[in-house]
Amino acid sequence: MGNLNVAVLGAKDLAGKIGKKGTVTDMTFYDHKEGRDSFTLIEPSKYPEKLSSLFYSAAMSEFAILVVEKVDSFLGETIVMADSLGLDRGWIILRNYIQPEQVKPLLAGTSLEGYELREEDPIKLREELIAMAKAESKSAGDGTCGSCPVDSHFNVKGVGTVVLGSVIDGYFRKHDKMTVFPIKREVILKSIQKHDLDADDGVKGDHVGLALRGIESDELDRGFVVTTDPSVKMTRSVSGKATLVKYWGSPLKEGMVLHLGHWMQMVPCRVVSVSGEDFRSPDVVMELDSDMIHKPGDRAIIMYLEGGKLRVAGSIVLG
Repeated sequence: MGNLNVAVLGAKDLAGKIGKKGTVTDMTFYDHKEGRDSFTLIEPSKYPEKLSSLFYSAAMSEFAILVVEKVDSFLGETIVMADSLGLDRGWIILRNYIQPEQVKPLLAGTSLEGYELREEDPIKLREELIAMAKAESKSAGDGTCGSCPVDSHFNVKGVGTVVLGSVIDGYFRKHDKMTVFPIKREVILKSIQKHDLDADDGVKGDHVGLALRGIESDELDRGFVVTTDPSVKMTRSVSGKATLVKYWGSPLKEGMVLHLGHWMQMVPCRVVSVSGEDFRSPDVVMELDSDMIHKPGDRAIIMYLEGGKLRVAGSIVLG
């Protein structure tokens, strides 16, 4: 069984031609399943108004389809976000007579540089995506213990508390004991569903519904993490060398209010100190408004929501 999570960026009318519409929040999910294989299209339906919509959609995905309708600041910001997240597999679809030569300079030196051009043919795109999903096939036992950041949560009559999300790494199985961060509540994984069908396991890349025993829906929030991984931790202060994107024009300053993005979290933070001669790679200390859930060595995206035409500032490694 294989699954592929695909961010569809730059257009809000393509994903619905390829997959079946599912959950809608500030992202819209579209699914397609053939036999045991499937793909999930994730559309940032509230972007550009909400930068978080773009961040979450790209952060949840292993592959991207970038639709270029016009060359503007939003295209640039989308490219910078995907590059900052290291989203290096994808396709480009050009509209409105835009030529490859107009886009190529924007992709040079980014993780999107190797994206392949595709014609806008939903049937062919669907066929290629399902073939890729088959190639992604994994089984429980691949990798290590797994984690699933919570996208949405609700109560289902006769089932109990259900969370929706994508398995970010590793795997877990039905009946596993899991821990819910940041409240560190131990729960039992009662059941797993993928594309509305019961499953025995959740594997990296799967978009899943998890029924949990031991917690109520109103105790959860988006960004919580359900995990079997003992290395998962929480951080309230981040320090280290930040890497600012090449288009970022000014240094970080003490007192600046930023947001750090990781998994399904976008946490406000304040810059406490900045040092170093190169403003694009400063040593910084940031205090967060709430706990950041992560694994040691994960990279978080630095965002400045008052940044005007570019709100993606850079990234930093979480200790």
